[in-house]
Amino acid sequence: MSNGDWSNLMAAAQTGSADAYHLLLKEICVWLRRYYSRRLPASMIEDTVQEVLIAVHEKRHTYDPSRAFGPWLAAIARYKWIDCLRAMNKAPSQVIHEDIASQDDVGIAADSVELEQLLAILKPAQSEVIRFVKLHGFSIAEAATRTGQSTSLVKVNIHRGLRRLSQLVQRRPGIERHCPPA
Repeated sequence: MSNGDWSNLMAAAQTGSADAYHLLLKEICVWLRRYYSRRLPASMIEDTVQEVLIAVHEKRHTYDPSRAFGPWLAAIARYKWIDCLRAMNKAPSQVIHEDIASQDDVGIAADSVELEQLLAILKPAQSEVIRFVKLHGFSIAEAATRTGQSTSLVKVNIHRGLRRLSQLVQRRPGIERHCPPA
């Protein structure tokens, strides 16, 4: 549609034609999306188009039908674009929190499930002290106190358990090794 057609539609809308107003809004939506597609990020286009439509609706009584509608609409669109740019500059950057899952987190979760499966294969005394010392960071003495094993037995169980885990991992098909061999 041409600018003259938009002017006629707006003039008809001002006299109460709902059909003309609906067609006008439909037409200017297409123009506004194209206008903003070159000026704004895609995620902001629809919101800004809606802001312009609201402004057109609220200011429709100020439109002079003896003038072209296109420049009147372009002025509103430009002001809303500037408002949007100002808001973008004022808006703080979003901080990505560590509790948001990432692709690495999915791999870590899969690895921890696999580790639990491997630990379940070990003797309970071995898996218990490995969890305390290697996973939770307890000292040998603390692990001995918590499990009731002597410090010597804790060391032996950790050594034997880790050796057994290493053998299990080497024999398992399809296990990705995320770390290079030491």
